[in-house]
Amino acid sequence: MARNLSDVLHYFGPELAESEARVRPADGQTRAETSACRVIGVPIGSRDVVRAAFAWNIAVEVVRLGGRATILCPDETSPSPLWPQASTGPLGVGLRPSLAQNLDELLTSAQNWVDSTVHRSESDLLLVRIPPEWIGKATGPSALLDWVLLFTSSEEANLQEALTLTGNVVDRHPAARVGITIHGAQTREEAETAFGFLARASREKTGHDVRSYGLLVDDLDVYRAIVAQRPIGLAHPQSPAARALRDVAELVLGDIEEDARG
Repeated sequence: MARNLSDVLHYFGPELAESEARVRPADGQTRAETSACRVIGVPIGSRDVVRAAFAWNIAVEVVRLGGRATILCPDETSPSPLWPQASTGPLGVGLRPSLAQNLDELLTSAQNWVDSTVHRSESDLLLVRIPPEWIGKATGPSALLDWVLLFTSSEEANLQEALTLTGNVVDRHPAARVGITIHGAQTREEAETAFGFLARASREKTGHDVRSYGLLVDDLDVYRAIVAQRPIGLAHPQSPAARALRDVAELVLGDIEEDARG
């Protein structure tokens, strides 16, 4: 079911205190080691630097909250214009390139990475960049579509694009969990209206509920961080964008832990 965006938009007003709830264990102890790793497909175009920056910064926030995160990305050019140089980045966030040319090959790359890596806990996360056009060309279900996170602005054209992409995901993978993160809204009401439109339209056209994964603010700090190739949460930790990115990471980790509890 769709969440209420008001749960994660507290940074719009000083009267809404920042939540102190965090995914990191209260006793500070390391979680028990398991072989778990969760995979989230993130549709991002080959020139969509801003949404790539959102994904990169969410991965950093997952690590700051006690998890581990890696981004797997199929990119034709090296170095890619979307990401920092492929390696282990800030706080141990990994960036791994893939030579995949379609969704099936990308799934194989993801499976190979999961199988070859020791995973400590249920909070280990692999974010996989999926070129949006690959979803429409897929011939059947793919495990990369089990859990999909879409970034969309509140502009009508982008909302319609997100709705079409949601339909493509659900057509090929009816059991998909589709999460929506709104960016670029100027007010809380604008963000809630945008998500409400997507939630209603998705239910009417696909019979599928989408989930809210919060709001990201397109402010100057986002673009500064892109140019500097430095995570917003480290460069500008008190900015609205940094707090918003942490909110999204908390929602992701919260769902992972809820899934692990069954």
